Amino acid sequence: MRVTDLWGAGKKPTLSFELFPARDAKAAENLEKVVDNLAAVEPDFVSVTFGAGGSTREGSYQLVRKLKDEKGLQVVAYFAGYGLSPNNIISVLDSYRDLGIQTVLVVRGDPPQEGEPFQPHPESFSHASDILLFVRDRYDFCLGAAGYPEGHVEAESREKDLEYLKLKVENGAEYIITNYCYDNGVYFDFVERCRKAGIRVPIVPGVMPVYSVKMMESLAKLCGAAITKEIRQGLSRLPEGDKNAVTEFGIETATHQCRELIEWGAPGIHIYTMDRSKTSVEIVHRLRQDGVL
Repeated sequence: MRVTDLWGAGKKPTLSFELFPARDAKAAENLEKVVDNLAAVEPDFVSVTFGAGGSTREGSYQLVRKLKDEKGLQVVAYFAGYGLSPNNIISVLDSYRDLGIQTVLVVRGDPPQEGEPFQPHPESFSHASDILLFVRDRYDFCLGAAGYPEGHVEAESREKDLEYLKLKVENGAEYIITNYCYDNGVYFDFVERCRKAGIRVPIVPGVMPVYSVKMMESLAKLCGAAITKEIRQGLSRLPEGDKNAVTEFGIETATHQCRELIEWGAPGIHIYTMDRSKTSVEIVHRLRQDGVL
């Protein structure tokens, strides 16, 4: 499946989920249940992350294979190429091609944070745009790139970040999936700035529900996502320590966000599941009850 065919055929809006490979046996057992729950709501596609420096290479491949061949899902494989040699990049992408994967989301990736100090290969590419060009010239994948509505955390400015995104598209990206943001206005402003810059490919918003306050704060710091005043105020009104109340708040706010994104013209929604299913499934059920999906 080439994901751009979904939007080209007028199938809007699309529903997709992001998953990452399990780190141990217990997580793998849980992920099996999560996948079955998510598959039951029939997403248009699911994506599988690829650990920095190839740290989850085998796990990512096995999860992509399981989702595609055992679960019958359409799969987009992430590829984070930073730190890898050209030969390693070819080896990974050959394995995905041989598996029948047609769509790849290319990101730079960051050095692994665990284990021994990471030493990138001397021929490693430093930017996602370079990796995209390398892959485009060797494969027939439908290639995608990541976009950052609030700017990449390492970007010197939002304007410079947009220049790099345009270069990614010029080097082969046919669609963009964004980092999450809690303010839909930021996403739509980003889309408008992209269009003015000449970026015409589909731009799918990433959505990160609130799963817990601790996770929300940690991810926002890592990704550079601003937490809105409305979310902070809403969480402050919940009973202290009530995890169920936080879960329901996360479902309610993400459902509202997704509904608004779709009604205002987003081509789809891409939910970052954090390898959980309860919240994502309930969001989809509510959107479908409202006739939005």
